[in-house]
Amino acid sequence: VQLVESGGGLVQAGGSLRLSCVGSGVTFSSANMGWHRQAPGKQRELVASIVSGGSTNYADSVKGRFTISRDNAKNTMYLQMNSLKPEDTAVYYCYANFLLRGYWGQGTQVTVSS
Repeated sequence: VQLVESGGGLVQAGGSLRLSCVGSGVTFSSANMGWHRQAPGKQRELVASIVSGGSTNYADSVKGRFTISRDNAKNTMYLQMNSLKPEDTAVYYCYANFLLRGYWGQGTQVTVSS
């Protein structure tokens, strides 16, 4: 299984980014998936999740600003991030739980300047 994130970068506060996670070796429609992030000096935290049935869940800090979605046909998951804040700065990781095993991507850096 391989998960590859893309779409990170540098953006000003109030801006938007869309992260993508492309998977191979995993059937997205059967996987529970999510986006996590880790800021310098902090623990990795769950940002948003989407289960195989399509239900979504968000951390309180991103509700109303971030949207998680996926395209099972393309084996791709997305995180649309709007109204970005400097505190959203972190490395964002794609995660998949498939056949009772967890898999992580390598991460993509998101930096929000004030």
